[in-house]
Amino acid sequence: MSLKYEPQHMKLSILTAALQELTPREKRDPDPDLAVEEWLQFSADMNCPYIQLSAALHPDESDVPPEAMLDPVANTLDLRQPFDQARANRVLAAMDSTGVGLSDLAYFDNMLVHDNAARQKKMDFMLRVFDAAALLGAEAVCGFVGRNVQLSMDQNLDMFEEVFVPLLKEAKARGISYRVEQCPMPGWNTSDAWHNNIAYAPGPWIALHQICEKHGVGDQFRIHYDPSHAVLMGQDTRSIFQYLKDQGYGFLISGFHVKGQVTDSVGVSAWGYGGQTMQRGDWINGQPSPNPADQLNAWKKQVVLCEHELPGTARHDPLAYLQNRTVDWLDHQLAARELLDIDIANTYLVVEHEYPAARIQDKAKLGPLLQGSVDFCRAIDEAAAAMYAIQHKLLPELNIPVQGVGREAYRS
Repeated sequence: MSLKYEPQHMKLSILTAALQELTPREKRDPDPDLAVEEWLQFSADMNCPYIQLSAALHPDESDVPPEAMLDPVANTLDLRQPFDQARANRVLAAMDSTGVGLSDLAYFDNMLVHDNAARQKKMDFMLRVFDAAALLGAEAVCGFVGRNVQLSMDQNLDMFEEVFVPLLKEAKARGISYRVEQCPMPGWNTSDAWHNNIAYAPGPWIALHQICEKHGVGDQFRIHYDPSHAVLMGQDTRSIFQYLKDQGYGFLISGFHVKGQVTDSVGVSAWGYGGQTMQRGDWINGQPSPNPADQLNAWKKQVVLCEHELPGTARHDPLAYLQNRTVDWLDHQLAARELLDIDIANTYLVVEHEYPAARIQDKAKLGPLLQGSVDFCRAIDEAAAAMYAIQHKLLPELNIPVQGVGREAYRS
């Protein structure tokens, strides 16, 4: 018998919103592709082989003021002007010179927003992102679905079929897929709605995918799984992956964000998992405040319960893992290998930085911290790859039992 130890590692990437102001606005506004070039070099300096290139409406064009955003977005890819072949050639040359590739492009916005003009603006922008992805040879775009808060959730399914499916047909025409991140976005507006992105959990993913299949775009609808959002909703990764496998949808997840969430037990005791429901400060005199800084308080629906973690910055806490109050990174990577229908060696693991205390807009200070987090994620994936190769490949071939039980899905 000839045995080989062949661990399979994921492809490590980082979302460029990790440092929004790497290239100062006064330099990148007149020369928009400079920001992409500098981020590619920054990623190379951190020994991170890929970037998830962030696009967003320019601050002058956005309908959401920066003061109202919990996690500021980055228009590293500036699409005020269409991304043509000449621009693509410049970026591709920078990719070649730095040795850093693209995992995908990202544009996170509410694609089902109720205002028709605002929605059309976002749809038009998303098509520009699709065009850029195609020119750069990226296989996917990552984003949200969103929600029309003036409609019921069932009505939003109908709206998804009406307005989002055509968007997926545009993705199909360009040979790319759309990976949906599952954040419920509770503070996206000043309403009392918690689920402001209808693609927030496996149940909705399956319902949405069934609609997509009916229209021939099932292959274009995929999930970019982020474990921080599972923690926010009291879920754990292994159980989510087991559920998808049990339902025959283990293929839906095709990418990962690596961002943690650390639950505040005091906040849960005060408000429960519904978040702060009153006296937040986003309503003034019986109506939503017109002040964007006040509207930021709508995020107390989330932040009283949890705080984002940049991987590696939260203490190792096995009890918190068992209570689903922080991410069990090693089991996350093991469960992906054991339960999902994915090609590990061609799956991206994208580091995302939204830890408020560490959101430093200074390359010299933030760079080493991001490099450490990237290194942490690489090491965790390598450990999971080694364990999986040993336990699922080598030991069975040798007729040697695996020891112990491990973390189990659905265990209370």
